[in-house]
Amino acid sequence: MTISQPIEPSFRDSVDIMFNRAVALMDLSPGLEEKIRVCNATYTVRFGVRLRGAIHTFTGYRSVHSEHMEPVKGGIRYALNVHQDEVEALAALMTYKCALVEVPYGGSKGGLCIDPRAWDEHEMEQITRRFAYELIKRDMINPAQNVPAPDMGTGEREMAWIADQYARMNTTDINARACVTGKPLNAGGIAGRVEATGRGVQFALREFFRHPEDVAAAHLSGSLDGKRVIVQGLGNVGYHAAKFLSEEDGCKIVGIIERDGALISDTGLDVEAVKAWIAKHGGVTGYPDAQHHADGAAVLEAECDILIPAALEGVINLGNAARISAPLIVEAANGPITAGGDEILRAKGAVIIPDMFANAGGVTVSYFEWVKNLSHIRFGRMERRAEESRHQMLISELERLSADKGLGWTLSPGFKTEYLRGAGELELVRSGLDDTMRTAYQAMREVWHGRDDVHDLRMAAYLVSIGRVASSYRAKGL
Repeated sequence: MTISQPIEPSFRDSVDIMFNRAVALMDLSPGLEEKIRVCNATYTVRFGVRLRGAIHTFTGYRSVHSEHMEPVKGGIRYALNVHQDEVEALAALMTYKCALVEVPYGGSKGGLCIDPRAWDEHEMEQITRRFAYELIKRDMINPAQNVPAPDMGTGEREMAWIADQYARMNTTDINARACVTGKPLNAGGIAGRVEATGRGVQFALREFFRHPEDVAAAHLSGSLDGKRVIVQGLGNVGYHAAKFLSEEDGCKIVGIIERDGALISDTGLDVEAVKAWIAKHGGVTGYPDAQHHADGAAVLEAECDILIPAALEGVINLGNAARISAPLIVEAANGPITAGGDEILRAKGAVIIPDMFANAGGVTVSYFEWVKNLSHIRFGRMERRAEESRHQMLISELERLSADKGLGWTLSPGFKTEYLRGAGELELVRSGLDDTMRTAYQAMREVWHGRDDVHDLRMAAYLVSIGRVASSYRAKGL
């Protein structure tokens, strides 16, 4: 007799399964539940670009999941495996993510079926500009309606091209730079955007470790200092998360997983050195100061305190979830754990910090960039020197009192310099991101610990976010 194996749900199915788990515990009308669940619209574009003496046709997508708030927000990814279901699932996650961290956007996502490594820079610019043209002329890119950002396979370069293409087509729009976020600083970007998602992962973990009860639920104790961490994917998100956790919080990065295998070191890996090696050699193979494993996926199952999947969706699934040994998993990527894998891990007692919270640093700082573009002034420009002047008055008065009273005390080295320096844009961005991540975690935590029928953070996150989306729709009269 043949025993049938459980069928692994697709990424979109996983999002729907988790949504359905949450709404089963909510008092929503069937009509409102359906309105929140479905993707409002998906635009598919097929366009041609003359390259290398021939016309090449490309397929792209832009999905709008929810317009309970506008503009809608979500990245554009460039990858060969982009398809409509994936883009719609990612758009749904954006809706819930924006609601959870309280940025005033609906959810959207875009994708282009392309291998960016197959084309040179000039060709990529031609392709990106034509893709942007097709979306802009249908208001699928617009500062007031739909604001893209970088995602897998895209970055500051592509966002600058898109912003310039929008400005060329909308010459009188004073807010043209706000049509897209994740731009370079000299094209209207904001300090701290490149590091934002990785920084958000760090702030999420810091907030988690501020609550001993939550740390104990993950069978851990103490602080982040000394915790053994395995990171899957040393791209922008994984690199910054690993760098900040190791350099600022005392974590030990004992494993880094890449496309060509994984590196393991019980004494800890030098994140900067590994990053430089990958940039030079295209992978981790041959890196001299660690043990190399050809089967990178197997290292997901290695013993550690914290596992950070920061690459593709579905890497932890029905096939390997039972062998995952990490007691705490932080979803730095979108959907790295399938619905089936999530169920197995929860049954084992693992604590999962869900993607819609853990990787929300990117959209949070994108929001700050959008506000900066609309206000046409960088953060800190008006108040920084006034803040420094007030601090100087206090320091001067303290020093005067010490001299007059003969107290003989002096300020500790470095304190005066640090205290007198007013907050610039980067400090303000990091402060705003830290506050956002703390507040969002506390909203999840209140549901997690406050309801007997909620046993994990993902369920709590969905309940908080869906509740906020439902309130927005009700306010519109639905």
